[in-house]
Amino acid sequence: MASAVYWSGKNLLRTALLGLLASCGKLQNDANVVLPAYTNQLVAECYLENGIIPRLTITESVPYLDNGQAVAAGSQLLTLPNGQIIQLPTDVTVSLKLPSGQNMPLRFSPGIDVITGKYYTHIGTVPIVAKAGQQFGLDAQDRRGRHVTGTAIVPALIPIDSIKYKFNNLTGSNKKAYFQTSWTDPGATIDFYRLMLHKGKPANNSETDNDIRDKYFNGKAYSQVTTYRFLPNDTVTATLYHVDTLYFDFRQSVRNARSANGNPFAQPSAIHSTVQGGIGVFSVLVSDQRTVILK
Repeated sequence: MASAVYWSGKNLLRTALLGLLASCGKLQNDANVVLPAYTNQLVAECYLENGIIPRLTITESVPYLDNGQAVAAGSQLLTLPNGQIIQLPTDVTVSLKLPSGQNMPLRFSPGIDVITGKYYTHIGTVPIVAKAGQQFGLDAQDRRGRHVTGTAIVPALIPIDSIKYKFNNLTGSNKKAYFQTSWTDPGATIDFYRLMLHKGKPANNSETDNDIRDKYFNGKAYSQVTTYRFLPNDTVTATLYHVDTLYFDFRQSVRNARSANGNPFAQPSAIHSTVQGGIGVFSVLVSDQRTVILK
């Protein structure tokens, strides 16, 4: 997860306009844009799942224009496969508070998930047991006084009712199918979903990834349909997550921040974190999954 610093869009706009004027003639006017001071924060990303050993990623935010070379005290640099350099704090103590009230320490042991390709920094000891309505807690703090906390409630499982597909009437490479995922929304609550479709073996990269709220189908059966995009013999897996409003808002804010990034005419977009004392997300993921081979 990437983190960004937010500053006045007017300063950036002024710089862009000065550059445009200079290109129209021989005039040159250098401007020093003063950015506000920024204090690095802990960035936490943790998704708990029933029956899975918990993993957590703790990184450190840096100013947006930072070149990634200055290493803060108690941190080391980590270079990701895409070339991105991030701050990796090494002095963070992490624990989960289980529904029973017991604490599970997560040890610092950086690694990579061979299935998703995602990095993690801390890992638990045993799989967790998560039942609908239970509450988990997160506590992460370093030796510099930074302290991140969070709580997450386990959502109820919403099962997939059916998955269907249909091919068009074309032939050869133009023969493609749409894919339909159907489920029934509870009527007594406001609900949020994340629906992912993968081709082949499910991994980090999805074919589609949609955030959905039940505003227009509360308490009713609902179907999400794709365009004609799948080929004969594709293996398609649908994963339906029932998520809470905090996780839904977090994903929306990350999407908005990415859209505004690098656009001097866009308003800066803040990340709606689900944790306190830092940046990031702490959530329990509950999902149903179906797989079919398109024949």
